[in-house]
Amino acid sequence: MDKNNQHKNITLRQHNADDLPFMLALYATTRQAELAMTNFSEQEKNQFISQQFNAQYQHYLQHYNSEHFDIIELNGAAIGRLFVDYWTNEIRIVDITLTSQYQNQGIGSYLFEQLFTLARAKKKPITIHVEHNNPAKKLYQRLGFELKTQTNDIYLLMQWTP
Repeated sequence: MDKNNQHKNITLRQHNADDLPFMLALYATTRQAELAMTNFSEQEKNQFISQQFNAQYQHYLQHYNSEHFDIIELNGAAIGRLFVDYWTNEIRIVDITLTSQYQNQGIGSYLFEQLFTLARAKKKPITIHVEHNNPAKKLYQRLGFELKTQTNDIYLLMQWTP
């Protein structure tokens, strides 16, 4: 299926409790490389992932408006998550993650373009945090995000301005 037709079949729907197992599994994929460098047993890795996912998820729920915490679907099947919070002065992408088989297919760029259209209409910048060494940083730069601030040695706050 070509990308343009594929994008027509992408939808967002608000996440719910039934999505938590999918979201946990998705989160686990983002930590695989890091955990491969440890000597944790599989049980210890699973416990660590579960604890970290729950902490992150609770943090997101506590500090952001979860009204737009969405599951990305392709033809009705969950393939990722896009968590966005709409602030007075900016649109904050809290999290965007796609399953590995749907990465590098233009889906993330397509979703960003949808947000860019909204940001232009609202005349608001879009911001996103990214780890300094995260490969997604190159995508964000290619899409026009620029460094806004560096909060520590790990995280950068990047901004796209309409």
